[in-house]
Parts: sequence; C-alpha cells; structure tokens
Amino acid sequence: MRPLLYRVFVYGTLLVGEANHFVAAPYIRDIQPGKVKGRLYDVGAYPALVVEEEGEVIGEWFTVTEEGLQAMDELEEYEEGGRHNEYERVWIKDLEQPIEGYVYIYLKSKAAHLPLIPSGSWRHRHTN
Repeated sequence: MRPLLYRVFVYGTLLVGEANHFVAAPYIRDIQPGKVKGRLYDVGAYPALVVEEEGEVIGEWFTVTEEGLQAMDELEEYEEGGRHNEYERVWIKDLEQPIEGYVYIYLKSKAAHLPLIPSGSWRHRHTN
C-alpha cells in the first residue's frame, strides 16, 4: 500500500536551508518552488502569512508523508479544531502552477501589529 502524501506550501523556517527544515526533511518526497497570494509578516524568529488579495508570498511546495504533515503540525503547534492555535492550516492554490495544498496561515487581526516583509520572501526579508 502506498503511503498518503500531502502537499504543503512552506515560506519560512521550514524552507530548504532554513533553521527548521530538518523537521520536514526526512518525510519530503518532492520539492517545487511556489508562490501564493498574501502578505508576509515578521514575527521575529519566523514569519507569518496572511492570505489577502494583494501581495505575493514566495516559498516551496513540499510533498510529504502523513508523518511529515504531523511533524509540521507539531512545529506549528497546530491542532485540528484547536481553539488556541497560533496558526491555522488551510487549503491554498499556487499563483502560477496547477498546484494546491495546505499552508499554515496567521489571522490578519493577529498580524496587524507586525512588520510587513515587503519582498514576500523570508529568505530576502532584509531587501525590498
């Protein structure tokens, strides 16, 4: 029986080469560059994506096993139906490719006081 696979758009510390990539790495079956609608905010040690009509966020699509999705849920402290989640896991579509999957998002109200990352890229957060 083939394992279940999930697509997840990542845009921060889970990206290849970033601090938390090791969390997902053992479970990744494929990686593709991607871009989604929204704005990226700087929480400090990590970013937060807010889905909006304006703006683009640059990241990567990981195809992971069920264990990989669980590992990312743990990192993001996401619990399905949880009332105290910092992030929510929702379905999103890529802007330029026929790819869709999960993404961890912040609520706009929670990001209101955070600095915007104008580039839409965590890797290029210090440039415009």
